[in-house]
Amino acid sequence: MDNEALKEKVIEKIQEVFDPEIPVNIWDLGLIYEVNILPINNVQVVMTLTAPSCPAAQTLPHEVDQRIREVEGVNDVHVEVTWTPSWNKDMMSEVAKLELGFL
Repeated sequence: MDNEALKEKVIEKIQEVFDPEIPVNIWDLGLIYEVNILPINNVQVVMTLTAPSCPAAQTLPHEVDQRIREVEGVNDVHVEVTWTPSWNKDMMSEVAKLELGFL
């Protein structure tokens, strides 16, 4: 599988992860800043949370890691949480904004 196909599969898995307080997946919420496919099918994800005090701060990155490891061909996964830039509602997809009543 080439890098683009693998990246698509990884994103599909990320879209299965939902913020426990918001009924929208974390991809559409805009919490994923980067998905990189590195040599030998290692996956690096840079993500944030809606707030530093988010109750899911310990569980969401772990769930992202575990879901990505389910993708056939993935060798290793590294999930990094960053606070720069800070998340805001403008980062959400149109789908998320519609679902949450922001449109």
